[in-house]
Amino acid sequence: MTDRIKSLLERTFDKEHRTFRRDVDWKPLLDRFIDEGIGDMERARIGLQEMLKAETPAFMDGERIAFLRTVKQIPDLHSDKEMDDRRAQGIAFGEKGVVFNITADFESAIRDGLGTRLDEMRARLIRCREESDAEGLEFLENAILSTEAVLGLVERYRAEAERRGFSDIAATLVKVPFKGATTFHEALQSLRILHFAMWCEGEYHCGLGRIDQYLYPYYDADIRAGRLTEESALEEMEEFFIACNRDSDLYIGVQLGDNGQSVMLGGVTPDGKDAFNDLSRLCIKACGELKLVDPKINLRVNKTTPLEIYKLGTELTAKGLGFPQYANDDVVIPALERWGYAQEDARNYTVAACWEFIVPGCAMDIDNIDAVSFVGALDAALRNAAGRTVSFDDVEREFFDEIQRRADAIVEKYRNVEILPGPFVSVISANCIENARDISKGAKYNNFGVHGTGIAVAVDSLASVRHLVFEKRLVTLLELVELLDTDFAGRPDMLAAAKDAPKMGNADPKADEIAKRLLDFWGQAFDGKKNGRSGIFRPGTGSAMYYIWHAREVKASADGRLSGQPLSANYAPSLDVPVKGPVSVVRSFTEPDLVPVCNGGPLTIEIHDSAFAMPDGVEKVAHLVKFFIERGGHQLQINTINRETLMDAQAHPERHRHLIVRVWGWSGYFIELEKTYQDQIIKRVELGVSG
Repeated sequence: MTDRIKSLLERTFDKEHRTFRRDVDWKPLLDRFIDEGIGDMERARIGLQEMLKAETPAFMDGERIAFLRTVKQIPDLHSDKEMDDRRAQGIAFGEKGVVFNITADFESAIRDGLGTRLDEMRARLIRCREESDAEGLEFLENAILSTEAVLGLVERYRAEAERRGFSDIAATLVKVPFKGATTFHEALQSLRILHFAMWCEGEYHCGLGRIDQYLYPYYDADIRAGRLTEESALEEMEEFFIACNRDSDLYIGVQLGDNGQSVMLGGVTPDGKDAFNDLSRLCIKACGELKLVDPKINLRVNKTTPLEIYKLGTELTAKGLGFPQYANDDVVIPALERWGYAQEDARNYTVAACWEFIVPGCAMDIDNIDAVSFVGALDAALRNAAGRTVSFDDVEREFFDEIQRRADAIVEKYRNVEILPGPFVSVISANCIENARDISKGAKYNNFGVHGTGIAVAVDSLASVRHLVFEKRLVTLLELVELLDTDFAGRPDMLAAAKDAPKMGNADPKADEIAKRLLDFWGQAFDGKKNGRSGIFRPGTGSAMYYIWHAREVKASADGRLSGQPLSANYAPSLDVPVKGPVSVVRSFTEPDLVPVCNGGPLTIEIHDSAFAMPDGVEKVAHLVKFFIERGGHQLQINTINRETLMDAQAHPERHRHLIVRVWGWSGYFIELEKTYQDQIIKRVELGVSG
């Protein structure tokens, strides 16, 4: 790491960039929108224009990649009442209703430049006038003005850089993003600006996608021409990664760190060739040196991936970053093809904010539209069956029926989904200009993803019901439900028996066979159903923040989990389950067929940091990851933690400002998390690597 990068890194940790920020009162703008009845498209354009006008060009000493947020708040374009009124009319929205959780077509935008996009829009505008296409005219006119607003801020940055003697920055901004990039540095600066502008428009959880693929031509050309060495290229990459951490606390998320700045490395190319390259390796090295939470690294692998690449990934894990998150091409690509994605698009997949699989540039999927609580469904099923003479098969069937009812309710809930416009993000998304339509109106893919939460708790609870009620006959089903309402009060023997029942994560067929049936059913719950945007529903094994929220909605569960205790995050063993070791966890969680439930949702494993104190610790964990992939796992993330360190960080946060943990599909600084999330992480199982 060069001295310049060390200085930028230290000053970023010290939050120097926050000294440039100011508050802006956007209420008068919202009042104007409401009073004048301004439409959605025009609001999006005006909002971006005003946001960028309010920005002040700011530079940190020593930087060569510019753009830094100076305005804390992005304008609200709609009031709560306006949105509630729409919902009352039967309109549904995903989260805030705006374009989010997507990756734009950065590749062609960086290559062609925004000037080319302006030419394309002006030419397409003529056709719209000839065709009397009013909707197309509205989109293109606002998209042109939005693009000019972005370029206007670029020009102000260029002029200020020139005034302050930052000639290298000024020279770069003369070219990009108006013109196409021709060097690695120009490509990184262009990407920084495009990503910055998306957030300013109101899009959030904007992933960066397959940067080792679309940036590689610039890197390779510079290396071949002698403009870059590996060392100077690393310096460029590290500065870009540092820049990703300057504004991230301003980005929308449930917790700090939940900002969607994910990148994907490796995998295969759209024509099926190995995609891991020298830039993939450089990105991993940059992350390892910087030890920052952003960008979050995802690594695509398959059965033929060499162990050396797994070891590179594991070296990041050993540093306590909570990434890379691994994605298995052998499972994900067939899953996407099964859902109707073209092969070349399926091969080009990346992830959205956390782990939902998306195709960059040409998809307007809402991959986290809602969730089904398996724990809630089982609780309802048990109460419905209690008091009746039933068999275990009847209980399981009632459980699956309740899941289906909840899945069907989601289909009905989202029959009329609207997305608010994003004219600028549409400019850098495929086919929007040619179609003269905002991406909010639809893209090549318009599918909805649905989480299935509390999988392990539901499986363990159902296994416990079979064990306690139907095999050992220690209690009736009605008596068990009554115990759940009282946290097993007065029956410590039954609580102990519930905890001792078979559990998912121990390679126990009595639990794993239930998991297989559950995920087989979940994978078919939306078959044949369409959403209101002509897309399908994609079930997954993720939880997002629902592992906290859904836990609050039910009493105790039959596995021995008490009321209020959180569920396990994503696809992972229940909290406090004494699993035999990571190998048994992998065996259990790869028993089900994961292709039909591949919306995303990783197996999450916690490993004690002492595992990496052993000389062969990295290699052992790398073999564990490879074992997971070979057994047909879809997604995996490993958290390197130390319970004593986490406890000390709660008590003395000032000692641990750099402590990073994996939360649910992203990494964050432990001391910045709310205590609820800190406590859940502390309760997670710590595993050795010998199991």
